[in-house]
Amino acid sequence: MFIRELSLRDFRSWPHCHVRLGPGITLFVGRNGHGKTNLVEAIGYVAHLGSHRVAQDAPLVRHGQPNARVSATAVRDDRELTAHLLINASGANQASINRTRLNSPRELLGVVRTVLFCPEDLALVRGEPAERRRYLDNIIATRRPRLAGVKADYEKVLRQRTTLLKTSSAALRRGYSGDDGSLATLDVWDAQLARQGAQMIAARRALVTELDPLVHEAYAGIAPESRPAHIAYESTVPDVGEDPALIEAAMLAELGRMRPKEIDRGRSLVGPHRDDLVITLGDVPAKGFASHGETWSMVLALRLGEFQLLRADGTDPVLILDDVFAELDALRRERLVHLTQDVEQVLITVAVPDDLPPDLGDIHRIPVVMTDRTSVISSNES
Repeated sequence: MFIRELSLRDFRSWPHCHVRLGPGITLFVGRNGHGKTNLVEAIGYVAHLGSHRVAQDAPLVRHGQPNARVSATAVRDDRELTAHLLINASGANQASINRTRLNSPRELLGVVRTVLFCPEDLALVRGEPAERRRYLDNIIATRRPRLAGVKADYEKVLRQRTTLLKTSSAALRRGYSGDDGSLATLDVWDAQLARQGAQMIAARRALVTELDPLVHEAYAGIAPESRPAHIAYESTVPDVGEDPALIEAAMLAELGRMRPKEIDRGRSLVGPHRDDLVITLGDVPAKGFASHGETWSMVLALRLGEFQLLRADGTDPVLILDDVFAELDALRRERLVHLTQDVEQVLITVAVPDDLPPDLGDIHRIPVVMTDRTSVISSNES
């Protein structure tokens, strides 16, 4: 897969921008603040319907404008699809493929596949569980777009259930005696939460089972002198395997067991929104124990594992390296360069060309300079 064209309107710092690209390695070169990362962020947004830099969509829209537009043409097995996204500063976004309006932007998932490696990825090891859950869910949505809808339904039920817990009457907080009917309502939300949550947990557990050997192998290649790396899924629901029906039953039982505590705290304490991806080096968790170098190696291994998994599905994802070479030592640069050699399309951003390793091979250089006019840039420039 490769991106042939990218068009932006009022996305981040770009009033208008049109980029022509091709297979191979493309380098976006420019000073900080000139919009290099904004270009690859736009491609990543089309792939995942989310940014690796911000949690909300409003910052993606250029200041003073009501919306932004991103269009990306992807070529896969000689078939061309153009994804269009209208990103609203407030309100629902809109999407289309080849000018055909979609019912939901989620229908775009899978049209563009990317693996992004960036300095913010340190949060995969050092950050909160939400970062690692997002890592898993993005891969799942790319491979099985239907599950993005399951996640959205789960989050809707979760919000409504949590609101009920927070606003429960005094009778509900006292337990079953004197129930005013809220408990019966909570039973309904529990059933819906367990049904959607079980599918998410099953998909995550299956993904981690596939990813673990890939991450282990990648880490051993990057840091052979270090302790062995592994990943495991840690859930608030007892481990009963990957069968959604068994997980649903286990989650319902756990919700029943935890109900008094949830009522007391006014929070939903059971489900995939509370789970985590545990990363270990040897016998200890990487978070809090890994050195700076080990952390970078682990991040690189997670992304390499993701890339190999998506490649095994039948096509190379677009590999995006956003300002990372300056952060890596010679060994980790070499491992990353080795990966780029046979990838169909690699997009690299860099502020200082001297940060690039010398053995990248043939690259297309695109100088990035901010302008208040329409910018048309091509990977044929040198």
